[in-house]
Amino acid sequence: MSDVSLPAMRELQRLILRLNAGPDLTTTLTAVVDGVVEGLGFGVATVNLVEDDGAVEVVAVAGPSDVSSTLLGSTSDIGTWQEEIDRSQAWGSLRYVPHTEPDLSGLTSWVPDIPVSDEPDAWHPMDALFAPMHSVSGSLVGILSVDLPAGGRRPDEVQRALLEMYATQAGIAIDNARLVSRVRASEESFRIAFENAPFGMSLVDFRAETAGRFLKVNEAMSRMLGRSRRELESLSIRDITHPDDQATDHEVVRRAIDGQIERYQLDKRYLHAEGHVVWVSLQTSVVRDRAGRALYGISQFEDIGDRRAEHQELTRQARIDPLTGLLNRSALTERVQHAIDSARREPRTGAVLFCDLDAFKPVNDTLGHAFGDQVLAIVARRLESQVRSGDTTARFGGDEFVIVTEDLSDDGMTDLVERLRAAVAAPIDVGGTTVDLAVTVGRARVTGAPGETPDGLIAAADADMYLRKAPAQRPDPSRWG
Repeated sequence: MSDVSLPAMRELQRLILRLNAGPDLTTTLTAVVDGVVEGLGFGVATVNLVEDDGAVEVVAVAGPSDVSSTLLGSTSDIGTWQEEIDRSQAWGSLRYVPHTEPDLSGLTSWVPDIPVSDEPDAWHPMDALFAPMHSVSGSLVGILSVDLPAGGRRPDEVQRALLEMYATQAGIAIDNARLVSRVRASEESFRIAFENAPFGMSLVDFRAETAGRFLKVNEAMSRMLGRSRRELESLSIRDITHPDDQATDHEVVRRAIDGQIERYQLDKRYLHAEGHVVWVSLQTSVVRDRAGRALYGISQFEDIGDRRAEHQELTRQARIDPLTGLLNRSALTERVQHAIDSARREPRTGAVLFCDLDAFKPVNDTLGHAFGDQVLAIVARRLESQVRSGDTTARFGGDEFVIVTEDLSDDGMTDLVERLRAAVAAPIDVGGTTVDLAVTVGRARVTGAPGETPDGLIAAADADMYLRKAPAQRPDPSRWG
């Protein structure tokens, strides 16, 4: 290596600098082959690029025009090239295949139209010289093939050394350029997907000092929230999140920054520019630097307002008695449990009142079930009108209703029962036909005592109601099993 002249090394340095200055892969590949022809003393250079699938394609050529027309775009596979490498002579990291070796590879080739010399070191038209190019990690990036060495002679040790060093740097430059091209292509694909997504998307700053700020939002998010993209990109998550959801937002972002989670999903409320709530289902993935520090979150979300409203309506229907509009029997259990829990927290008792209409069966039998249904709806409204706003009136089934109250004294319970009786006793007019009804009210105290259950309290109030009914009005006790 000591025989390499200073001017040659300077020229090599210049060529290598040009390799790494290319703005894209195409420019870098052109610089590789041009550098060989311009500065390393060869008349022809080609780059055979190895693709991810193992295909090898001639992607850059420098030299006479017929070289390009013959070789550019031709393809082979890595296995064929490996066979060529295996049968070649090693000149350091270079590989030389003399014309005396039979060509069994099947690779597309170009043969220069030069005279054949009998000199021992003369370059033969069928000689081949190439240099495998590798990335920093050692993976094969491509093969640099050269031809027509200056003077028509095989490259000497100095020329081979320069080509070796050049090929080493060319492999690194090509690998870097390809990575940059892939990143740019990926970024462009992401940009197009981000901008044109039919659902809302945002990049949210996750750096500790500025966490929660919107770095970028797409047009769908702008439309969804009635705010311009410029306005949103001046705000933070907190600025457009419903106050009741801000604590949850703060907690998941904190966990993301701390590295406890890499992605999260939640349903939350954003605030529209006009003030109304926009329910969204949001999914966020965390992007970190090499040290593991959170940089930003990529969020996508869809408006679930209609879906949520439909779900709430179905839930409401499952809990509501369709005839009276009161809570139904299944929802009643939850409400009684709430009263028990409240009594356990505070030393204030509540009550479960079991209301059963007296002699309602004759109404159905003589006036019909449609008439009876209208009577039941009227009774339901009358019962509900007598309780406090925090109390619950539910239809237990048939002509039975249950009222659940919290923090009710004995005197208050007595007064409520009398008001319920009076409300039901008032004449009921349906289409000009008037009926008179009475109601018997059974009572059970809600104390929060150990072992107290909703089913137990309702059964106790039902049993008390049975005992309070006139014998002729008592229902069949076999219904309790």
